[in-house]
Amino acid sequence: MGLDIERPEYQFLKQLGLKSCNLGCYGGGVWRGSGPTVTSFSPATNQPIATVKEASLEDYDQSLEACEAGRKEWMLMPAPKRGEIVRQVGEALRQNLLPLGRLISLEMGKILAEGIGEVQEVIDMCDFAVGLSRQINGLILPSERPNHLMMEVWNPLGIVGVITAFNFPCAVLGWNACLALVCGNSVVWKGAPTTPLVTIATTRIFTQVLENNGLPGSIFTCVCGGSEIGEAIARDPRIPLVSFTGSTKVGQLVRNAVNARFGKCLLELSGNNAIIVMDDVDMPLAVRSVLFAAVGTAGQRCTTCRRLLVHEKVYDKMIESLLSAYTQIKAGDPLSNETLLGPLHSEVSKSNFERGIEIIKSQGGKILTGGKTLEREGNYVEPTIVEISHDSSIVHEEIFGPILYVFKFQTLEEAIEMNNSVPQGLSSSIFTKNPESIFKWIGPTGSDCGIVNVNIPTSGAEIGGAFGGEKATGGGREAGSDSWKQYMHRATCTINYGNDLPLAQGINFGS
Repeated sequence: MGLDIERPEYQFLKQLGLKSCNLGCYGGGVWRGSGPTVTSFSPATNQPIATVKEASLEDYDQSLEACEAGRKEWMLMPAPKRGEIVRQVGEALRQNLLPLGRLISLEMGKILAEGIGEVQEVIDMCDFAVGLSRQINGLILPSERPNHLMMEVWNPLGIVGVITAFNFPCAVLGWNACLALVCGNSVVWKGAPTTPLVTIATTRIFTQVLENNGLPGSIFTCVCGGSEIGEAIARDPRIPLVSFTGSTKVGQLVRNAVNARFGKCLLELSGNNAIIVMDDVDMPLAVRSVLFAAVGTAGQRCTTCRRLLVHEKVYDKMIESLLSAYTQIKAGDPLSNETLLGPLHSEVSKSNFERGIEIIKSQGGKILTGGKTLEREGNYVEPTIVEISHDSSIVHEEIFGPILYVFKFQTLEEAIEMNNSVPQGLSSSIFTKNPESIFKWIGPTGSDCGIVNVNIPTSGAEIGGAFGGEKATGGGREAGSDSWKQYMHRATCTINYGNDLPLAQGINFGS
């Protein structure tokens, strides 16, 4: 049994078209599902919300055939007209901002402000993509041959596969799908197996707009399922580009499968992000920022601050201020406006937290605060601060929870070396007022991450900039800047408008 969606507090589920039992595959204008039945649980209570009938491999193949047919019509539509469709998607999301945000909080576990903010991010991405639809441009290049024109032409890839993770069950889809659509591609989306209701509700919004405009709903296809569906997408030669968000371990498997068929991969993998606090820091600003970056989303962002590097001159004051702030954090119902800390996403996440704490202790870590699970229903844990050697192996891994390691350093060079010493390279930040430190940090001998911030947290990236990281984070870039180029292929085109080519001496080609 799931939630009673007739109760007033759950009317938003009905508004999003969800029922107690739902089909989890949409393709060719049809909702289907002949795979396993899974239950979606609320992380706040571990009680069931609703069930979903996942896609079988046969369902997947039928949906891909429809998606392939739909893309042929979509890619021939002028880009500004495709932008108009995406604009309407943004408007539909605005109308469903609150109910979809509440669903994200209910099913994923992040607090309501973050759930609503995630939907707003997709809306903003729609706006970005609408503007882009009139700016997809190539170059006119100088030809060395007389009466010839050389230029770049950008065309759609065809179908873009998007595999997203539970921690951002809607926003990461938006980063990819909005750009892929205005670039002329169809989209096939596999959301996380533990957030299928968000996948279904979001798909309904996208496809309703397409169908209202007389377009095939199959241009946007969703396939709920487990690893077998993800593997099918990775191995499918009909999908030229696969965007995957998840762990480094699984990302390597996806990359191997896609590369084996000469497809393209866009990977957003794990992070092990550090904030450096220099001795000239604005302390209140730094404390607020570290708290937000380390505890936000219960430490389940890929951009969560996991390592705090503090100059020895301000170390004691920084730790004292942080410990005071941590004691004021109250865990609670993520759907309540007063809650600042929601639960971890699943019982597995909670077990991983507990196991991580045991490993930390075994490697000499000292728990300054937290380190325990909360005795209440749901997957709640205490935000945790740990003193430990930076050489400890656990520090170089990613525990997806609110665990912050703190370290002391003497020089900026030492801090940069520590920042760069982990396998991951997603986000990083420094807090300082010194221009020399700032420009060293963002320069060639500074941070090796894809996101290099100054006086702001590691989390909270803007859509206007390309999002992604280096090393074991995968090297992908999504959202802003020129990320759109990944969803298209470039052709160098040379036009002989003089109808004159050098003739081979002694050969008669006729009139």
